[in-house]
Formats: sequence, C-alpha cells, structure tokens
Amino acid sequence: MATPFYPLVLCGGSGSRLWPMSRRLLPKQFLPLVSERTLFQDTLLRLKGIDNVRAPIVVSNDEHRFLVAEQMREIDIKPEVQILEPVGRNTAPAVAVVALYLQSRDPNACLLVLPSDHLIRNVPAFHSAVAAALPMAADGSLVTFGIAPQGPVTGYGYIERGAPLPGSKGGFGVKRFVEKPDLETARAYISSGGYFWNSGMFAFLAGRFIEELTSFRPDIVAAAKAALKAGKHDLDFLRLDSAAFSACPSDSIDYAVMERTKGSAMVQADIGWSDVGSWTALWEVGEKDAEGNVVQGDVDLRDAKACYVRAGHRMVAGLGVRDLIIVETDDAVLVADKSRAQEVKEVVDRLDRQARTEHVSHRRVYRPWGYYESIDAGERFQVKRIMVKPGEALSLQMHHHRAEHWVVVSGTARVTHGEEERFLSENESTYIPIGTKHRLENPGKMPLFLIEVQSGGYLGEDDIVRFEDRYRR
Repeated sequence: MATPFYPLVLCGGSGSRLWPMSRRLLPKQFLPLVSERTLFQDTLLRLKGIDNVRAPIVVSNDEHRFLVAEQMREIDIKPEVQILEPVGRNTAPAVAVVALYLQSRDPNACLLVLPSDHLIRNVPAFHSAVAAALPMAADGSLVTFGIAPQGPVTGYGYIERGAPLPGSKGGFGVKRFVEKPDLETARAYISSGGYFWNSGMFAFLAGRFIEELTSFRPDIVAAAKAALKAGKHDLDFLRLDSAAFSACPSDSIDYAVMERTKGSAMVQADIGWSDVGSWTALWEVGEKDAEGNVVQGDVDLRDAKACYVRAGHRMVAGLGVRDLIIVETDDAVLVADKSRAQEVKEVVDRLDRQARTEHVSHRRVYRPWGYYESIDAGERFQVKRIMVKPGEALSLQMHHHRAEHWVVVSGTARVTHGEEERFLSENESTYIPIGTKHRLENPGKMPLFLIEVQSGGYLGEDDIVRFEDRYRR
C-alpha cells in the first residue's frame, strides 16, 4: 500500500531575477511563465494521479494570502490549511511549523516538500520519483530529489551520490551536499558522473524532521512552536504569531538539517526539472524557432538569433540582434545580454534603494475583491480602472485627503454613500467627497468595471480608514 503523505507547497521567494514580470506583489510563482497556468497551479496539479495524496498544505506570506487562495479556487483545489508567515524566514522554519502542525494531528504524517515555482516537464517520471521516495521517508530517511545534471551549471547546489540503499527502489545514500561551484568545479562534477543538482524537494516523516532539527537548531524549533501555539485562525487562514515567528532565526533546510544529518538519502529524478530562476532558464526550456529564438506575444524578429523576447502589452520588433533578453511590460522594459541574466537582481536592488515602485507591483494590482490598474496620474489627480468580482465588495471606508468620482463602464454597482445606498448601471456615476464614508459592491453575476478618478492633495493607498471589511485587512 502506498504511503499516505501531505504535500507542503512553499510559496515564498521574490523571483527578482525575472523582473520586470516578477514583482514583490506578484512574484514568479503566481505567473503563467511556461504554460497557461501559473507555476504554483502547475505544482498543485501535478500531484493528481499519485496514490494516497492528502490535501496540500500551503505556506505563503500574509501579503499574498488572497492571491494564493484565488489561484487554488481557479483549479478547484482546497488545501488542508493555508498558513501565513508574517515575515520570511527561509525554508527550515516554514517546514518546522508544518511538521509540528501535522504531528499534533497525525503522528505518522509524511511530508513531501515542494517549492511552488519550479518547472517539471515529465510528470509521470515525477510520480515515479515520489513513489520511490515515500517508502524511504516512511522508514526514517530524510530524502532529497537529485536531478540528473544537463551541464556544468554554476547556479545550483550539488549532491554527491553515495552507494545504493539495500531494499530501496532507486534510493542512494548521500556523501555530501556542496555549495554552488565555479565553472571549473562544476565541469569536474559532471565528468565524474556522481553529482546531481539539488532540487530543493524533500520527503520525510514530520517527526523525523523535528527530531533532526531539534538536534541541530533547537532555537528554530522553539520559535516555530511558539509561533504555532500563539497563532490564530483568520477566515480560511492559519496566521502565525507575528512576534514569535519574527524572532525565529532564518535558515534553509539544507543548512539547518540536510548538510548535517546522517539520515539523508537521495532519489535520482530525471523529470525535466528547472528552477526557472532567470530569463536564460526560460529561454532554455522554451520552444525555439529555427534560429533558436523563444518568443511570446506580439513579436516580429528579423535576422535575430538565440533571443528570448516577451511582449506583454505592445508589439516588439528586433532586427539583427543576437543572444538578447527583451521583456516588455506595461510600465518597464528589460533589454539584457543573455550572459548577464543573473544581474537582473541588481537592477531590482537599485530600484529598491531609489524608492521606486516598478519592482513592487505592476500597474494592475490584485485585491481579494478583484483588481485595480492605473491608467493615468499627475499633480493632484489619478485615474484607475477597477474590476470587482461578482458578489464581492470593497471595505466601508473614507479618505482624509482625496475625493473620488466613479463611472460605471459595465455591470451593476451598489454604492454606499454616507447614510444612503444606491445602484448604478452602465454610464451612470457618483461623486464621493473627502471624508465621506463609502463602499463599492458588485451584487450581480458578471464582473463590475468602472473608472475611478481621484483628486486631492495626497493620493497614496495608505489614505484609507476602514470601518468594516469582510477580508479583515
């Protein structure tokens, strides 16, 4: 009988090397970069067809909670629990919280730890690798998935494979984990045939992981216990205690446990894996034309070779270019040599130091009720396009510094305006003076679209005083 297990999907990570598509409020795991679905959705869907899989446990940061919930709803997956981290503390604390959570409910619980932002092209081979790993995990091993290397890549950590494990189906011991090597060392690893890429995927009993983590990092276990004990359920979320989790040291599973334990094992996984960590990685896995170009969107290339070109909102033309990355979004364009793809993160860091916003959000910003997108802005005014999903509502709120004028483009709006409530249909409008309590709702069965014109001395998103909010923000 197959070993029952709980998939743990980790949704942290900023994906800054995939700017300008990936941003702080919409990082790469929530983007459709390699298929029509997002990387997060593909991670969940590839679990279908594996025996005895339980509902997934998802760990995300608080800022992405409604985005995660909406993307699961779109693919009809209901999690065991969605746990919210108040701050990022790397993978070891996140997995510790989940292991402790499961221990109190199922003492024999087995975890399959999966990053939410990886690409796996051979799903049947992934299923086979999981089927090989779970019995080893049930016997007490801390199992990692080693990826058969496709070349001397310097951006991944490596695992040196040990001897075959008696009685296992494709299991090996682990001699050691090694850090990201330089190119010469990576070539030596590939030539030896005994090294594998570290995928960041693991399988182990919840109790065994806590046992090993307690041996090496008892401070992490103590902080995770405190954060979980003082955590509170909020709507469909389990919110960890902010003070306790913020006090937890930051460390990865690799450093905290896997590089120290004597109980590690490895399953060789030839599964078409990529961590999709840069634009060059997306070019490598993309479908290429006769000249080696990967294109998406409205793109016209002439005499171009080995380029990655992605057009999101406008037509992009390239003439006689070689080995370039060109990514166009609604408010930023990246042009880079493919050999310098890792340096995109430095652009993001510079934007952050300059207090700019192009690395934080796109013009379209998602909210639990729908989204808004900026159309125009100037001195003392701002224009937004707003979409409210059927049955959803913004908070009852007011503003100290701005007035708002709403014009319904399509759908029906129910508007709270002071003490009054009124309905607006297509081409109808209302004006909300400064200091007036108001709320916007969509009572219909179709999305509501409207144009909002803001005017005033301060137009920041933090000029919101909420009186009621169904999302408890």
